[in-house]
Amino acid sequence: MRKRSRRSAVRITIAVAAVAATGALTAVFVSGGGKGSADASTERDQFVRIEKVQPNVVNPRPGRRASTGTFTVDCGTNGNGKFSPDNPVAQPGITNGAEHVHDFVGNLAITAKSSDADLAASGTTCTNGDRSSYFWPVVRIDRTVRSRAETQQALASTTPAVTCPDVRDRLPAVPVRARPAVDSRLAQIDRAYADANTRMATGKGRVDADFNESVLTVLRTQRAQLIRGISDSIAAAGGGRTTGLLSLVECDTNYDGMHASMRHTAADVKAKQVATQQVRCPAVRDRLPGVPSQALDEVNRGLAELDRQISDANESLVVTRGNAVLGPLNARRTAVLDRISTAIGRNAARPQGLEKLAPCTVTGQPTASAGSTSALPDPQGPNLELPNNTGGIVRPASVLIQYRGNAARKVVPMPRFLRELTGDAKPTSRGPANARATWTCSGFTDRLSDKYPICPRGQQVQRVQDFPGCWDGTNIDSTNHRDHVAFADTTTGACKKGFVAIPQLRITLSYKIPQDVQVAGQYALDSFPEEDHNPFSDHNDFINVNGTRQMQRIAACINKNKTCR
Repeated sequence: MRKRSRRSAVRITIAVAAVAATGALTAVFVSGGGKGSADASTERDQFVRIEKVQPNVVNPRPGRRASTGTFTVDCGTNGNGKFSPDNPVAQPGITNGAEHVHDFVGNLAITAKSSDADLAASGTTCTNGDRSSYFWPVVRIDRTVRSRAETQQALASTTPAVTCPDVRDRLPAVPVRARPAVDSRLAQIDRAYADANTRMATGKGRVDADFNESVLTVLRTQRAQLIRGISDSIAAAGGGRTTGLLSLVECDTNYDGMHASMRHTAADVKAKQVATQQVRCPAVRDRLPGVPSQALDEVNRGLAELDRQISDANESLVVTRGNAVLGPLNARRTAVLDRISTAIGRNAARPQGLEKLAPCTVTGQPTASAGSTSALPDPQGPNLELPNNTGGIVRPASVLIQYRGNAARKVVPMPRFLRELTGDAKPTSRGPANARATWTCSGFTDRLSDKYPICPRGQQVQRVQDFPGCWDGTNIDSTNHRDHVAFADTTTGACKKGFVAIPQLRITLSYKIPQDVQVAGQYALDSFPEEDHNPFSDHNDFINVNGTRQMQRIAACINKNKTCR
């Protein structure tokens, strides 16, 4: 292992400069003089004393029809240790898609591949039975920060690529009559993906947000049309309208190749893995032939049962932290796969070999995320480390989850399974338009910073993350996971035309971080490799799994201007 200086090595600050007239964005690497070690002023490029941040939080004045109540939910501080590098909102279906570790509270079973039915049946850490999932990147203390040269070298040799959700593994049973059209469109999706990666390869060694977006825009348009065509073909052949495919349209950039040269101390750690394990099972949907119309309902019930079995096993792993789930799970999968084969075989050739898809495994070995250019291991060691995301995780001292009102209107209940995210994990590679300042200190919540705060002695480091409070009234997700919701006007509190006010979620995370660690610049956010712990890449995600009655109760409390729990 590389010998490290006793002084902190330089942490790279990726400064994002947006040119208003052109929208151009450049990644600028800032060092401390290139001497291989950092002085205090270098580390403070990403850190600021909170007293130097001017008050900047302005709340719209409540109008005559305002809803000013609050409803607080207690889901704990992730005391059960549900950590995962999945992001089920921004990267559904992609295992390890986040490339950094998230704290999860609320829903116990959720993974990148969980269906709405799985979420609704899950247990929860919330005291009121709320099965919603709330999750955010962890904060770590790392006293051995890498040098600037390492990150520059890693980027210089990296070919950027795109990562996309797998459509095949999310389809329902495909009717016989629709199989040729579906296969044709799936092949076109593959070609579009390959073409996008060919274009991305021309950007080797650099981060260019405008270029990345131009590639993703073309790919997004192609995938949206093709996925819509798949859904239409299945429906026209009697398979019913598919659900959830909208969330598979969006792809993302990745700089996974940087992992090969970045520090990953967990590779040398022999301690027991303590990250929340997940069950991984062979995909079944993409191994099925065209399904006779008489068998569609039974096959779809079987596929849903397979999903439910995996979800139950994942919840058990959170609670028990053991792998005794595999024997019963594999037996149940064998039985369901046999029923699926039998149902198809009554009116067509019985599919062969489905029983080989029954055995599952539990995470613990290095795996590659879909569309990646290099293998990204599961979080390992006592600190759940990933490449470049190293050091001890700091658990929040408190997590305050509040649903709040609207300054201009009464709120309507959120729809169940609404997806929301706030902030942007990739302001460097995707542009800063959706990034939000979240950092402050207790006692200073009238100001938010896009840098890590250095707090007065006795005050806690805080992240205050507000979610969109307006909804389009129809959709629970959108192709980019953002357009179906919006933030209210910062001056009036009003929602834009066509949107209605919903309870606005605010999550406040508080941390007890030693002041010497703050001053030395030794705490940081888990991030994607190209962000290099950029504090402006802070983000938070949410899936509403409150029952209809509970969400009505939340909205009623807010509209009556009460304070409820």
